[in-house]
Amino acid sequence: MPRSVDGPGDDGVDVKAFANFMRSTKAPPRGGADGQGEKVFMQVGCATCHTPSIATAPPGTVAGSLVVPEALGNKIIHPYSDYLLHDIGTGDGIPVLPGAEYAGTAAQMRTAPLWALRTRNRLMHDGLSFAKQEAIERHAGQAATVTQAYQALTEAQRAALLRFLDSL
Repeated sequence: MPRSVDGPGDDGVDVKAFANFMRSTKAPPRGGADGQGEKVFMQVGCATCHTPSIATAPPGTVAGSLVVPEALGNKIIHPYSDYLLHDIGTGDGIPVLPGAEYAGTAAQMRTAPLWALRTRNRLMHDGLSFAKQEAIERHAGQAATVTQAYQALTEAQRAALLRFLDSL
């Protein structure tokens, strides 16, 4: 006969403490930059979705139950992402929310930030790419022209781009 199991016994304090800890963590600092590689990144079109810098919302902005505090408002961050949904041909078929109005998002993925990219060994939203070149080559759909521009680069340009990505 199955035994009943009591709840986890957590009053929510630990969850709130962990959430506060995660909110206070930072991306690691940049490694050695490669100016030539960054130029290639921009020229190819990667920055269309992997936007180098964005500003946080103004203080007092309400987002669900969160109110943006003064310490986090109007800050320039460098995530190399626009955090928007794009169809890059690798969608998982799962809409962002249930309901007919979100069905069109099933093929879309939110742009992953590239900051701290050098610390990851599994890439893309599904973790199925192990090399940066492979991840770049998998971009299709709305990113197809960027992938084609990458494929047209010289070996020296590709190497510069990869050095730049390794600085993130």
